[in-house]
Amino acid sequence: MNNAAFPAEMKPQFSGHETFPLRYGWLKKVYDAVRANESQHIDTKLVFSADEAIAQFGVGKNMVVSMRYWALATGTLAEVRAHLGPYETTEVAARIFAEEGLDPWMEDPTTLWYLHWHLASTPERTSTWYWVFNHCPYATFDRPLVVEHLGQICAERNLKVAKATLKRDVECFVRTYVERPGSGTKEETLECPLTELSLVRAAGRRDSFQIMRGAKATLNRGLFAYAIAMYWQRSHRAARTLSFNSIMHEPGSPGRVFALDEDSLANYLMGLDSETDGAIVWSETAGMRQLVCTIDPGEIDRQALLLAAYNRRHRKAA
Repeated sequence: MNNAAFPAEMKPQFSGHETFPLRYGWLKKVYDAVRANESQHIDTKLVFSADEAIAQFGVGKNMVVSMRYWALATGTLAEVRAHLGPYETTEVAARIFAEEGLDPWMEDPTTLWYLHWHLASTPERTSTWYWVFNHCPYATFDRPLVVEHLGQICAERNLKVAKATLKRDVECFVRTYVERPGSGTKEETLECPLTELSLVRAAGRRDSFQIMRGAKATLNRGLFAYAIAMYWQRSHRAARTLSFNSIMHEPGSPGRVFALDEDSLANYLMGLDSETDGAIVWSETAGMRQLVCTIDPGEIDRQALLLAAYNRRHRKAA
């Protein structure tokens, strides 16, 4: 284990969710409440003040804190320094969660993959999520194993993080992706919407889990193109080419975050030319498998790719 699991300048975060995984309806409710304050020029901090928030959201104080955390972690809200308060709704959130948005109640798998991408491709707020999908070296793992490795990282970086804090964070990670066992209804066992992605499953023995690598039936090509563009702009902005190995294995890459196998990844990469109108093309010249960006990677319109991802799925459904 070494410090390369997280950027040297970044302090990992293992708390903020108050042990509650993301729940259905939370992001829409937070978006609506903050947007209402923005439109009325009211301090957005007041959305989460104790008495008002408990009444507005109909949950306890700890859940209010958790709702704010998940809204920030998924990019629904951004932290800002502005006269209207410390939070603002994002452009992407407006496209998805507004009243006439693309998927305000998260009924489309595209939204779930979008949220998973944001949680697992960057380590700033959801460090455990990032580590498990991008650095965990085991085919199967259990909660104590992840706690041990994260504890080692913290110790090596002289970060004082209580073991109990790590245990709660790892428990929340598991509950984000794994159905709760029991004989209840589907609504009762599917605590978090991301369980529908079937990315992490119980591995047989008690408290053992595995990431399900392979083809992803509900991950559409448009959302994959969006992720490629974001990964390129975030990690390789100055490069005009990306190797297959980087996209497959590098931390924060679509291959890692979406838990794809090589055949599935290659299938997605070969379709990027049509998804991006030729901005990103697949090349296998001289034995080199790579993507080529025909424009400046920084000029790729991620928002347009995200919109196209929803439109593609809706056209297919019709």
